[in-house]
Amino acid sequence: MDESRGTRAVARFAPRVISVVTVHGLWVRSGAMAILRHRLEPRGLTVREFDYPSVTSSLTVNARALADFVDSVPGDTIHLVGHSTGGVVIRAMLDQRVPARVGRVVCIGSPLRGSRTGRRFARLPGGPRMIGQSLGELHAHGGFDSWPAGVEAGSIAGSLPFGLGLLFGPFFAPNDGTVAVAETLVAGLADHLVLRVSHMALLWSPRVADQVEHFLLNGRFRR
Repeated sequence: MDESRGTRAVARFAPRVISVVTVHGLWVRSGAMAILRHRLEPRGLTVREFDYPSVTSSLTVNARALADFVDSVPGDTIHLVGHSTGGVVIRAMLDQRVPARVGRVVCIGSPLRGSRTGRRFARLPGGPRMIGQSLGELHAHGGFDSWPAGVEAGSIAGSLPFGLGLLFGPFFAPNDGTVAVAETLVAGLADHLVLRVSHMALLWSPRVADQVEHFLLNGRFRR
């Protein structure tokens, strides 16, 4: 076999490398996404965990750092998955710039419109410092009302009302105990799904992992 022809054939049929960057939520670090990573990696997805200071750095700074991190990740396509405030950081990044290889995005329990729980918490003594700069900046801007064109995104909301948010007052709408379903829904999303899961359990639910994988590969959740 002619070596140059053989080399071209190998290159032509080389499998595309698909990477996934996970973005954690408030008050935790990247290790909080470990169970989801362990569920996705056996399915052929290479997962990298982005770590950022959710309390002490602003949304603008964290979004810029995420874009730089995505640029450093190997792969032909880089998908993103954010839990809670992590999805907000992803959305803020897209307003700054869209890294060249970004594919699809899944937000899990992310208060894209802003968080009623966060606003209630912020009224308490020391509350603004506790919820941190990223969530505070989101509320200062009134949340997001749409998803930008050009990047397909799906949002998964939980509807099992068990979580920290209930300590700061009742919800009068479907919620996951911390984030209301309505707070996860904005115009421009490719798909939106509600699962009977609480806010933190979204991180380790096998059903959530299945839906994340399905959206990243197909652009829609499984129905």
